[in-house]
Amino acid sequence: MANLKNKTVIITGGSRGIGKACCLAFAQAGANVIFTFSKSKQEADSLEKQINDINANCLAIQSDIKDYEQCREVVVKSIEKFEKIDILVNNAGITKDKALMMMSVEDWKDVIDTNLGGVFNMSRAVITTFLKQKEGCILNMSSISGMVGMPRQTNYSASKAGIIGFSKALAKEVAPYNVRVNTVCPGFVGTDMVDNLQDSVKDNIAKSIPVKRIGDAEEIADLCVFLASEKARYIIGETIKIDGGLAI
Repeated sequence: MANLKNKTVIITGGSRGIGKACCLAFAQAGANVIFTFSKSKQEADSLEKQINDINANCLAIQSDIKDYEQCREVVVKSIEKFEKIDILVNNAGITKDKALMMMSVEDWKDVIDTNLGGVFNMSRAVITTFLKQKEGCILNMSSISGMVGMPRQTNYSASKAGIIGFSKALAKEVAPYNVRVNTVCPGFVGTDMVDNLQDSVKDNIAKSIPVKRIGDAEEIADLCVFLASEKARYIIGETIKIDGGLAI
């Protein structure tokens, strides 16, 4: 496990799924963890207790990543609590899957504004801090859907493809200041979205993956911890698939 002792990380959408796994993995690596959540205070409180139980420092903040001012407030509170920020993991996202002919303007805007707009808002809110301290790491959670496209996911695939382009452009912009930006593209992972599918559907998904299984959120989190560590200091502007070979 990479050592992130005395590092401070902000993880958006941290109360469940991949975000929750990231919170626990970063805490186990020694980092101070700030995570945002949108609705479930109960889930956030439970995770905060789990992190405290492994003797790590934690701060949960309810925030809407579609709102830039709320994102800026997350950064302000994080610095007040831990004095600095070293890592940002832009994980929060939503799906509203429909065929394009059935997709409303609201379905489109909600997904774009949350998934892509949220990445802009949080990155914009933290980037001045990273440039001033001449150090920082941003990890943006995209998806295989952003690389190959998925039917009934034009909004989601567009948002996740946008994250890849955003990350590459920002990586070139800030690399001279010792700020690293990379993108993680998970395939099918055993989060609520997949777990709620019928068993027959999950079986068919697993059969389509070369390793014949759906991924674990912890596997995504382990990759994020590595990419945030000094061990990955020469990895910049990359789009890294972690999908069991699905998109080969």
